[in-house]
Amino acid sequence: MFSPDLPLWLAFLVTGSAMTVMVIIRYFASSGLFAWMTQRLRPGLYAGQGKQIREEIRWSLVAAVFYGAPTGLIFWGWRHHGWTQMYVDAAEWPLWYVPVSIFVYLFAQDSWFYWTHRAMHWPRLFRIAHAVHHHSKPPTTWTAMSFHPVESLIGAIVIPVMVFIVPIHIGALGVVLAIATVMGVTNHMGWEIFPRRFVHSALGHWVITASHHERHHEEYRCNFGLYFRFWDHLCGTDRGFSRRFEKAGANA
Repeated sequence: MFSPDLPLWLAFLVTGSAMTVMVIIRYFASSGLFAWMTQRLRPGLYAGQGKQIREEIRWSLVAAVFYGAPTGLIFWGWRHHGWTQMYVDAAEWPLWYVPVSIFVYLFAQDSWFYWTHRAMHWPRLFRIAHAVHHHSKPPTTWTAMSFHPVESLIGAIVIPVMVFIVPIHIGALGVVLAIATVMGVTNHMGWEIFPRRFVHSALGHWVITASHHERHHEEYRCNFGLYFRFWDHLCGTDRGFSRRFEKAGANA
């Protein structure tokens, strides 16, 4: 990606801008797809939320800079200067390590999110940053990246730090980013896309879906996780599913 001879500041500007555009495209593609699905399968669910959605999109465009800019620089440095522990040659690490690395990244991101998310519900931090995300009542598919810059900065640093520490195949990193995108959108879409038998299964007891995260947006003081319910269970902050979802069924 671009010349290896670029000055660091110019590499940051050029590659960061390119990656920010890619994050924006990814945001509109993913949120737009699930918004279209919602319109088809749950017509009228977002009725009267046009102003909220426009505000969510504005905040998300700002957040894209915080997620895209450092990522672009890191990929440039990896490609041309050997920064990071990312690798392309599948033979460099055993095949069994690929799913392990994906889980390590997801669990690390989930752990960071859980504890910083809880911290952002302290009254002062909530007013400064996290209130922006909770202005979405109820959340929509466009809420997934609707963050104040402070929250964007906190959330965006995890994977860029991880790639300097934990080896990961470039394809496996793509899987991590895809999971982050899909779960970020589906957990906010206002209805449960996963079958009821999965949501209420033994595996569902440990995985976060919209049924679980919606309750956080209802009560604020519970269900802080990103992907997994591990920390919520361990710390006593898991309060199950949204009351609205429970009344109407898992696919409300």
